[in-house]
Amino acid sequence: MSVLSDLRTVAVHRDFRKLFAVRLVSQCGDGMFQVGLATLFFFNPQKMATASGVAAAFAVLLLPFTVVGPFAGPLLDRWRRRQVLLVGNAVRVGLALVIAVLMATVGVGLPVYVLALVTLGVNRFLLSALSAGLPRVVPRDQLLMANTLTPTLGAVSAVVGAVLGFLINLLAPASPVKDGIVLATAALLFGAASLLALRLGRDQLGPARRSDAGQLWHDVRSTAADMVAGARYLTARRTPGMGLGVMALHRFLYGMNFIALLLISRNLLSDPADADAGLAMFATLTGVSFAGNGLAIVLTPIAHERMRPSSWIVLCLGISALSQALLMTAPDLLVIAVAAVLMGLGVQGAKIAVDTIVQRDTDDSYRGRAFSLYDVLYNAAFVAAAALAAFSLPDTGWSRGVFAALTAVYVAVALAYRAGTARVHDKPVPVLEAER
Repeated sequence: MSVLSDLRTVAVHRDFRKLFAVRLVSQCGDGMFQVGLATLFFFNPQKMATASGVAAAFAVLLLPFTVVGPFAGPLLDRWRRRQVLLVGNAVRVGLALVIAVLMATVGVGLPVYVLALVTLGVNRFLLSALSAGLPRVVPRDQLLMANTLTPTLGAVSAVVGAVLGFLINLLAPASPVKDGIVLATAALLFGAASLLALRLGRDQLGPARRSDAGQLWHDVRSTAADMVAGARYLTARRTPGMGLGVMALHRFLYGMNFIALLLISRNLLSDPADADAGLAMFATLTGVSFAGNGLAIVLTPIAHERMRPSSWIVLCLGISALSQALLMTAPDLLVIAVAAVLMGLGVQGAKIAVDTIVQRDTDDSYRGRAFSLYDVLYNAAFVAAAALAAFSLPDTGWSRGVFAALTAVYVAVALAYRAGTARVHDKPVPVLEAER
């Protein structure tokens, strides 16, 4: 009810409704486009899903979020944000259609990977422009409400697009053009979002002042320098630095597990020749893992009443280690499902605790940079996991040796993090004068 009440409060503003419509349609297309890519990369009936192929696909899906994200801000302070929404979505129409044609003719190859990488990179600018333009369409006293509401409902719209894409793929008749149907439908949504952006004034979303090319490169260099300074501060501050470090390692280990789960669903628990069955199995196990995420959301606040966030992180690492030890026993569906629940609980519970530590122990002047670094590490760790999985995992996804190694690493990370927090008595070290 609170979401509906907040939406009614901010939706009275006509310009907010226009910008919000662009977000909903654009992110619905995002969800559909990403499901289309996932189907093409991981569940293509014409080819076997291999560990190396999955690793390359994940690099394409996540590198734009790792590399482009931190530098979107300086560019959006120079370009008209309404034009970014208009032209960016229009460019995505062309890219998605070209990818669809390639899929219907030559299949997955280097051109598809490159074009997908560019399309997802454009998406980073669109999401940033949607957020940067928000203060121009709602009053200042409602900005916090709007900032909380719009990303949440945008994510819901992306999930709706993903579900629609999944259903379109299942219902589409088998033919040479089947692989491109979802992407072509996503292109229609991108086109609709581009047209909706025309309802906003050319300069309505800002920026008020646009820097020249020299200033732009100065801003990009300053952003890089600020990120380095932020990393040095967090390392010296100790508790948030250790939190980000353990989060990145946990994300890396989870990435290995996630790729193994995808390969197991596609090639071990299903007939490798039946890609639709593999997709359904993966969707089922992912849903089971999300149940573990939901359990973490319930249990983490209870745990924080009884222990420090750092202690809960150690416990969550132990739960994740247990999930890997369980996977060592046998590649049975029930065993894998239980392990997926435990992994979902462990990774989400630790993430919530790390969020709390970074917010609590980071000075406000560095908090924005801390979460920018958080995003970079979060996605880069998954890309690194994909690279390692390409060399260490068999195409079936199940390896007793790999899961044994992951169990040992989880235990080692838990012990190292516990020792590190104990060394500083679980308190941040003062760095800035205000912190002393």
